[in-house]
Amino acid sequence: MFRYKVDKMGCGGCAKSVTRAVLGIEPGARVDVDLGAKLVTVSDAAGSADRIAGAIVAAGFPAVPA
Repeated sequence: MFRYKVDKMGCGGCAKSVTRAVLGIEPGARVDVDLGAKLVTVSDAAGSADRIAGAIVAAGFPAVPA
């Protein structure tokens, strides 16, 4: 399980974009978004934490491990 702090994520559309970015590289993962805490939790992912963070950053949302 990986957790990321995504400070620029502020609305439902942002959450959908982040989820779509993660699922684009990890289709079998479970992505949980907590907008209030600005946290993204990715479970059941086969890839690395850096690769997932890179996908979130590429979608326009700076992400750091939480």
